[in-house]
Amino acid sequence: MEHTEGQQHPLGIYFKIWGLLFFLSGMSYMVDFLEFQGYLRWTLIITFMLMKAGLIVSVFMHMMWERLALIYAISLPPLALLVFIGMMSIDADYIFWTRLIFGASS
Repeated sequence: MEHTEGQQHPLGIYFKIWGLLFFLSGMSYMVDFLEFQGYLRWTLIITFMLMKAGLIVSVFMHMMWERLALIYAISLPPLALLVFIGMMSIDADYIFWTRLIFGASS
């Protein structure tokens, strides 16, 4: 009876991803070091965070090599939640400004 080994990925890809994660972490720290403020700061921090999370999920959690249906099943629900949160925040701003303009009390 033969025992077959699992799929082996080349180590080079892991070293490249580690280097890229190190670089992105350095860029994230540079945002604070250079003292960016306001929306630019938070946009850069969230962008670097999402890029690092995407790399970790795709390579270290082996999503890069999975079927497309499984990728959609795992990634679409969080994306839908983000869209709904964005829609609710737009609606909340609208209600806040409507109450402020027309003087409605809560």
